[in-house]
Amino acid sequence: MAPVPTAMPPAARSLSARLLILTALFVMLAEVLIYLPSISRFRVVWLEERLSAAHLALLAVDATPDAMVSDDLKRELLGHVGARAVALKREGRRMLMLSEDMPPAVDRQVELGQDGAIVLIADALAAMTRERGGLMRVAGLSPRDSATHVEALLEEAPLRAAMLDYSWRILTLSVAISLMTAALVYVSLLVGIARPMRRLTESMIGFRLSPEDQARALAPSGRPDEIGVAEREFARMRDELRAALHQKTRLAAVGIAVAKIGHDLGNILATAQLVSDRLAESADPEVKRVAPRLIGAVDRAIQLTEATLRYGSEGEIRLVRAPVALRALIEEVRAALAPPSGEALRWRNDIPEEAIVLADRSQLFRALFNIANNAVQAMGQRGELRFALRAGEGVALEIADTGPGIPAALREGLFKPFGGSGRTGGHGLGLSIAQDIARAHGGELALVRTGPEGSLFRLDLPS
Repeated sequence: MAPVPTAMPPAARSLSARLLILTALFVMLAEVLIYLPSISRFRVVWLEERLSAAHLALLAVDATPDAMVSDDLKRELLGHVGARAVALKREGRRMLMLSEDMPPAVDRQVELGQDGAIVLIADALAAMTRERGGLMRVAGLSPRDSATHVEALLEEAPLRAAMLDYSWRILTLSVAISLMTAALVYVSLLVGIARPMRRLTESMIGFRLSPEDQARALAPSGRPDEIGVAEREFARMRDELRAALHQKTRLAAVGIAVAKIGHDLGNILATAQLVSDRLAESADPEVKRVAPRLIGAVDRAIQLTEATLRYGSEGEIRLVRAPVALRALIEEVRAALAPPSGEALRWRNDIPEEAIVLADRSQLFRALFNIANNAVQAMGQRGELRFALRAGEGVALEIADTGPGIPAALREGLFKPFGGSGRTGGHGLGLSIAQDIARAHGGELALVRTGPEGSLFRLDLPS
């Protein structure tokens, strides 16, 4: 079943919308944290203003002859203060008093300047939530004279109404600020982050659906931030994957072509081999001189065709893991590559007897055979081939030879199919196959060093 294309989220569920909502919520939360001390301060200031007005009213009474005022003036002064009664004290003695004839009973006492911030916030919230206000006795130092103590009997309902009005104005302002801030943040994030991320995401989706379509490729913007890094890394990965896909497509086409002509080519080469064998039996000296070269060329052509077909048809390597004794396995490789008697190739198997690795025996033999065979061919049956274990995590098997080294031009494609052979007639598949087997085991094959003194390969396998 074809994969369903990934759809971009609707605007309501997009990253920009979430940022807008979160910004508005965080601004409102900040406003709430600011509002609590603000409303308590508003209540204190409101009460202090009433005490200041009460002080002025009492000063007006003190300025009259005998500190007596008419009932009409008394009601006007108390109305200006918004109180039922006011009193003024100096040095602990009540000196002046202005009140209605019969003020009602007091419901609660309020001493300004005595409570901390937490108590003031609690009192302010309690005052706002009480629907039935009652009468408050408010006492404190006059804002106009710190040596004068003023008391006033005040209705709580006007205070509650003023606090609710103030709260409503704060709420309106907070909503406006939060929406404005959220809108600014939304626009900046939309332009600076959300839209570039959306373009990058759409480019990823387009690449997944059509890897070879270069018309939909997103060009990196050159930004120095994380989004710019993501754009450049994606562009680099996209180009590398596209090149790899192009190479694999070409290799697949070559494989199909080789598979189609393999049978006919095999017949042609078989015929050529028969003719070359007949030529080798000729008594003509010139024919005898060139016949071995012809036979060798035909044999190499047959081997190349077989190796190419075999490599292209193998597919994924399947492993049957079991404990494998490394020393014994290397002895089997040695027996398979034993040089003719009298030749000077030396084998050193320094693997301990107790060295065990969990691997597929046949595949591991194949990998070691390919590595050792390359070394033997490079040394020309002259030199030393050494196997040893390196201390560390897992199994690190080192294979060292004393050959002439690997030319620099071949090192880059050493483990690529058909790319790492420096020997005339070589196929360049041995190290590529060994690398595939190592990676199938969860390990790695690497060239540690190479030069005129020889080459050193390390085969890392998990323990």
